[in-house]
Amino acid sequence: MHSVDSPIPPADHHDRSRVTKVLDSIKKAIFILGTACIVFYAASNSITWHLQRIWGASGNLWQKIWDGIYLSFGENDLFIGVAGTYIVTMSVFWFANFFLLIMEVTKWPKSLMKYKIQEEPLPEKQKPMLIRAIQVVLFNQTVITIPFMFGMYYLMKWRGCHFQGELPTFHWFLLELTVFSLVEELFFYYSHRLLHHRNLYSYIHKRHHEWTAPIGIISLYAHPIEHLVSNLLPPVLGPFLMGSHLCSAWLWFSIALLSTTVAHCGYHFPLLPSPEAHDYHHKTFINNFGVLGILDRLHGTDTAFRNSKAYQRHILLLGLTPLSQQIPDSQSKKAR
Repeated sequence: MHSVDSPIPPADHHDRSRVTKVLDSIKKAIFILGTACIVFYAASNSITWHLQRIWGASGNLWQKIWDGIYLSFGENDLFIGVAGTYIVTMSVFWFANFFLLIMEVTKWPKSLMKYKIQEEPLPEKQKPMLIRAIQVVLFNQTVITIPFMFGMYYLMKWRGCHFQGELPTFHWFLLELTVFSLVEELFFYYSHRLLHHRNLYSYIHKRHHEWTAPIGIISLYAHPIEHLVSNLLPPVLGPFLMGSHLCSAWLWFSIALLSTTVAHCGYHFPLLPSPEAHDYHHKTFINNFGVLGILDRLHGTDTAFRNSKAYQRHILLLGLTPLSQQIPDSQSKKAR
């Protein structure tokens, strides 16, 4: 038996540390999902009620819109499943990144440059890299993504996913979003961490990390294998497992694309989700392999990040003063 003053044996200390990480991970998952549930429950008689009415408004507004979209694709499941999904995802991605690219290249508007996380906007020497990045992204979005969409179409039809007919209710869609997010976290974390293995990194994932100070478009700048395994599969598995309506999948893909664009944008803008965690990953090549941070906490792959100033800045910015000024990395930076 150990005395009161005796140190904790290494094995016991390791076990306790492991238990702590598991508990912290569970707490983080409960916090993320619980907060969302509490907010929606608390607002069930106001916000969600109004949104549900908008979603399923009298006259079935959204149903009529979807029926019109389905009709415009010739009432052809294959055409709307592949061409429709491609048009939606391309439009969302390039609409968001068009403005970010203008900011990086022109350094305008100057009032937003203060929200840059790392260094100055796109250095001159990186502009040839930008052209190459655009070429790689377009290659991934065509040569890799289009065949993948054909394959997923047949799998989703086999799973029983709907391409026409009645839209899901708003509350069911909220449940789907929760499942989609957890499935993406699970598959993205482990595939991403695997790509950081020393036997794979230099051959595949190193391309994505050429940008230590990422910009929005870099979210899809990757080796074709990585694009398939980490960019395409994690977000599509949720709708596949849930047998979701194509409309739900489109909304989820749009959210996922906007989320990864913000995570890579390199700016910590007010009222947008914090990109500090993934920006730190690009800067240091370690920590923060997941999307939500749940599995990072479980496996302890966020330790260095949690001890950094970037972690203190990893919050929703509600004011106009940049967090890099409120919580600078050093006093010297603050002085500048």
